[in-house]
Amino acid sequence: MENVIIYTDGACSGNPGPGGWGSILMYKNNKKEISGGDKNTTNNIMEITAVINALMLLKYKCSVKIYSDSAYVVNAFNNGWIYNWQKNNWKTADKKPVKNKELWEKLYGLVKMHDTEFIKVKGHSDNEFNNRCDELAREAIKNIE
Repeated sequence: MENVIIYTDGACSGNPGPGGWGSILMYKNNKKEISGGDKNTTNNIMEITAVINALMLLKYKCSVKIYSDSAYVVNAFNNGWIYNWQKNNWKTADKKPVKNKELWEKLYGLVKMHDTEFIKVKGHSDNEFNNRCDELAREAIKNIE
C-alpha cells in the first residue's frame, strides 16, 4: 500500500463569512497543492472540506496520514465522535443534530476507503506545511471576495 501524507487547513474571514481551504498531498517525491473557497461559510466547514478534497484525489487504497490543526476534525476520528454520531443517527451526545452532517458523511465515506491516521498539529507555529496550507486557504478567500 502506498504512503500518502496530507496537510490541510481551513480559514474564515468572519465566522460565518468568506472562507477558504488549502491542502497539500505528498506521495514519494511528488507534492500537490490544492485550494478553494466559499463566499458564505464557517471555519469548521472549510477544515472538513480541505480533508475531503484531498482524499478525493486518491485513486486507490492508500495508507494516509492527515495532519490538521483542527481539533474538530482530528478529534472527531481520534476520540470516536464520528462513530457515535453515526450510531446515534447523526445526533450528538446531548441529542442535538450533528452540524455539517453531509460533510461528515462524505468525509467518513472517504476515510473508510483508506488506512487513515489523523494527527493534530499546532496551528500558526513552525510547521512549514501547515503554514503553507494556511496561506493557500487565505489566498482562496481573496480570490472569492
